[in-house]
Amino acid sequence: MSKYLRISVRFLNAEFHGRGDDGEPEWPPSPLRLFQALTNVAARLDGDGISEKKASALRWLETLKQPPEVFAQEATPTEGYQLYVPDNVADLVAKKWTAGKYFDNKNHPIDISGYRTEKRVQPLRLSGDAAVHYAWAFDDADVGEHWETLIAIARAITCLGWGVDLVVTDAAWEESTDAATNFSGERWVPVETSGGVSLRIPMGGTLDALQKRHTAFLNRIRPLDDGGQVFAPVPSLEAFRKITYRRDTELDHPPYAIFALRELDDSKFKSFDAQWRRLHLTGMLRHTASRPDFAAALGWDEKKVANFVLGHDTSVPNNSRPTTNAPRLVFIPLPSIEWRGKSNGKSIGLIRRVMVTVKGTCNSTEFHRILRALEGRELIDEKANRPIAFLRRQSNRENAIADYFAKSSVWTTVTPVVLPGHDDPRKLRRRLSDTKIPISAAEKEQIIRKLDARTERLLRKAFIDSGFPPSLVADADFQWRGGGFLPDVELASRYSAPNQCRRFRRLHVRIVWREQTTDGGFQPKKISGPFCVGSGRFSGLGLFAPVED
Repeated sequence: MSKYLRISVRFLNAEFHGRGDDGEPEWPPSPLRLFQALTNVAARLDGDGISEKKASALRWLETLKQPPEVFAQEATPTEGYQLYVPDNVADLVAKKWTAGKYFDNKNHPIDISGYRTEKRVQPLRLSGDAAVHYAWAFDDADVGEHWETLIAIARAITCLGWGVDLVVTDAAWEESTDAATNFSGERWVPVETSGGVSLRIPMGGTLDALQKRHTAFLNRIRPLDDGGQVFAPVPSLEAFRKITYRRDTELDHPPYAIFALRELDDSKFKSFDAQWRRLHLTGMLRHTASRPDFAAALGWDEKKVANFVLGHDTSVPNNSRPTTNAPRLVFIPLPSIEWRGKSNGKSIGLIRRVMVTVKGTCNSTEFHRILRALEGRELIDEKANRPIAFLRRQSNRENAIADYFAKSSVWTTVTPVVLPGHDDPRKLRRRLSDTKIPISAAEKEQIIRKLDARTERLLRKAFIDSGFPPSLVADADFQWRGGGFLPDVELASRYSAPNQCRRFRRLHVRIVWREQTTDGGFQPKKISGPFCVGSGRFSGLGLFAPVED
């Protein structure tokens, strides 16, 4: 029986407005956001700064080695609304009024309505009971004497996120074999691997940094000796850590980032077709990341470039074949998923963006250094020996690619899967097409069953090789064919493939993810993207997109 400190927050309006460091919606609310709310309440309750007792409790919480698990209801983006916020220029308007100027040179009234900035507000809509629970687990030896103080502080929290995100809060010290049995909603766990979402957590020194920042805010207007005043910017909070949280039902996704392919004058997107130019595009991207100036900026030597960027196994002299298990930088072109009206629905268009990710282990610090080095890099056409496009970082929430990162139980290929082996090693298809040696209907049916079974085994192997749990793959249902399952997807045979993949069959695949029920049947299981599988995944083959369940 383990013990845990539980803080539960319920949003009264079932909405959350908070944003992360990148301006994107933050969900679930980070442990640092909760810690800031606790600090604010501690100061409010004491009235004149934070008492030593409350400060000691908060310092104990910020130095805990194990971050809390978070249990949160599912959140969905809303369409939001537009605000027009007055600029902080009332003094300029008043100055003109005092001078007797009420109209400008175009005879327009001079007032504050002419100084407004657009602000887009898009809160997340929360489902269920709109609650978030934080649970810190402890062994008996780890229990401190501050939990009663923290519970009293937590129960006084009134908002979490923006000021409009009003909440009621409860906290308690509880015992359970598993905290998950006491809460509804999705379970978010801190993990060492990459993927998931990056959330901020407090660390030793966070409380002191918050207090210093509050003092700086109170003294942001400083008097000068001559009687004037000067504004001193308030420094941002830097005393925190970032860790990865992932739903306990999610796959272990590697880190990724999206770059737009732009014309050199940044006037529009640079487009590539997915059948033939995709392979050319991945080649240009690898060439860009293998250039000496790029490698030097990251401190990479030639061996690192050969292994990590080009994927060559340098343990064997003069070998240019890809490695199997070593970490590798991966570029996956993303064809646009475009809405073309009710009659045509969603169709697959040209490639205008690329996803940068890694295969294997890569710590977040190095990955972000790679992203910074790629920003603004030009893609060189080696045949023409000139730049033809450049890379610009963008969000994965763009409508044309947002589906790749959605959650669904049914997925199908945008580019075909290359099977990880021969699907007809005994040349059985020749027997089916050989008119000189007739075969019976029963023999033909048996051959087709053998070929289908071999293809299905290879498809399941492709998913397992790409990191999917074998138990999940075993329950999935597969369909495959040469033609695409989505509009404007070409025949699988028309997609170019790297030399080492050309001897293997290419197929379009539709997969339904399932899980077993207690009665022995199956029910759909939703899986989050993105994912790319098969032998050609390092060149953008085997890319999947969700379809409506």
